Amino acid sequence: MQAYKVSKHQHFFAIGLSYEKADAIVRGKFSLSIAQRNALLEEAKELGLDALSIISTCNRTELYGFADQAKSLIDLLCKHSNGSFAQFEHVGYTYEDAKAIDHIFRVGGGLDSQILGDFEIISQLKSAFTLSKKHDVSNAFLERLFNAVIQTSRRIKNETQLSSGATSVSFASVQYILQEIDFKSSKNILLFGTGKIGRNTCENLVKHTHNKHITLINRTKDKAEEIAGKFNLSVKDFSELQTEIRKADILIVATGAQHPTITKELIFTKKPLLVLDLSIPKNVDENVTELANVNLMHMDHLSKITDQTLEKRKAFIPQAEDIIEEIKTEFYEWLSTRKFAPTIKALKQKLELMKVEELDYQGKKLLNFNEAQAEIISDRIIHKITRSFAAHLRNANGSTDASVELLNKVFDLSLTEKA
Repeated sequence: MQAYKVSKHQHFFAIGLSYEKADAIVRGKFSLSIAQRNALLEEAKELGLDALSIISTCNRTELYGFADQAKSLIDLLCKHSNGSFAQFEHVGYTYEDAKAIDHIFRVGGGLDSQILGDFEIISQLKSAFTLSKKHDVSNAFLERLFNAVIQTSRRIKNETQLSSGATSVSFASVQYILQEIDFKSSKNILLFGTGKIGRNTCENLVKHTHNKHITLINRTKDKAEEIAGKFNLSVKDFSELQTEIRKADILIVATGAQHPTITKELIFTKKPLLVLDLSIPKNVDENVTELANVNLMHMDHLSKITDQTLEKRKAFIPQAEDIIEEIKTEFYEWLSTRKFAPTIKALKQKLELMKVEELDYQGKKLLNFNEAQAEIISDRIIHKITRSFAAHLRNANGSTDASVELLNKVFDLSLTEKA
């Protein structure tokens, strides 16, 4: 990767773990809060890493960035999460250079999602890069890559039916209710937590169950009231959580705490209660299953729900892969130009120096010399020369090394700048 002049470090890595090998408990250990992500990026900057982004969702935690060895990124992840290196070795993965680029395209393209075609990851990628820029741990490569992945996601959504039907765990929870619960429109549903997953779940509940007996509770009541206002739903104070659980037939937990927010001590009901935990880490304690009338389902179980819609999506995988390859090819074409970017920059600087020397000479020699006009003409000539050389290098068959070497020799270029 160093040949592309995009980083002072040797390789681009994607390291992390996901639903494929890590269960919810382990994913919870490696889950990173926004404060932990901020701290990790700050340390990365102190260590001299020049580009690093982090995503931490309910299904995966991944780091994308440059380093001399993958262990540097794995150590950062373990240090700032509750996971250990031994656990990472057991369930984690490491992709390097081209394979790392392939991986992030598949993640952003919805092909590596727990539910095929789930594009909620794109907002996470956007936020990840924004956070990287905030901490000044980003570069042109990372920005170009993320933009290419976002473009890929947009095209797959618009040009294929890979995302038709259910596209998220929040919908899967509602689908489970539709399939398993009788008289779902008359059941009392309590939604605890109104973050992104909670909001999506609420919208799907209203749309697909036609149930108006939905109550929202959030630690910050204002957020719950904002969502409830859109759908004319009831909102209760956090202090009323235990009372509302007693009334509920279905409890959906979508909180973002690092420890369980629902335990069996909060549940005092004699009627059947379905509890759906959509949180990572798990926010419902397993001890609720000790209660005979409680049925607990975690998002890992919900994500395994498959229907004809999901099966139909598989037919669009080749089409999505073609779009990925097309945009990835464009990305690599841009990346190839980075190999000779320092040469073109040095050439332009050399021509600029020649211009200054020649304008100074002509200004002293000619009586009515128009320096301003001469500078405009010179700049246009320099632009055309450098553009022609750049086009030649871009379109050169095979290696550009010989052409770069010739330019260096002819113009005596001093390439002292390092990417």
